[in-house]
Amino acid sequence: MTQPVSTPDEHKATAPTSIGCFVVTISDTKTPETDTSGKVVRDLLTAAGHAVVGSAIVRDEPADVERVVRDACADAGVHAVITTGGTGITSRDSTFEAIERLLDKRLPGFGELFRMLSYQDVGPAAMLSRAQMGIHRRRIVVSLPGSPNACRLALEKLLIPEFGHLVREVSR
Repeated sequence: MTQPVSTPDEHKATAPTSIGCFVVTISDTKTPETDTSGKVVRDLLTAAGHAVVGSAIVRDEPADVERVVRDACADAGVHAVITTGGTGITSRDSTFEAIERLLDKRLPGFGELFRMLSYQDVGPAAMLSRAQMGIHRRRIVVSLPGSPNACRLALEKLLIPEFGHLVREVSR
């Protein structure tokens, strides 16, 4: 007997509507007062009904980034870690490599879609972004650029519409 094929809409119908998120700003210069991207991420998550269970600002040092993300993923109340900053190509941008080392699974479609949508706003400069998504310890880990506009685009167009579905699938 064959099993019925389920659809993304059916998955979403049984997905959580609110998830716990940890927001990490990666910057050598940002402070709680100047962290506009982290604020955009936290505000959009909260407005969408998700819980921001913690946040941090960490220097763009790979060991520090890995430690903060690893610790957040060890928290049972955290379903997703969203980082902002450090995804470019300057000599100090090391977030991609730090996060990449932690990932058990990669979801390359996120980066592809993000750059496609970014292209509509910033043109060919979108190719400089190393935004990525993957799984660490059955938690969603997302690396976003440090631009508030890039964070808004990623959350509104990609993450918020799929977070419940992502968490449902990674929890299975």
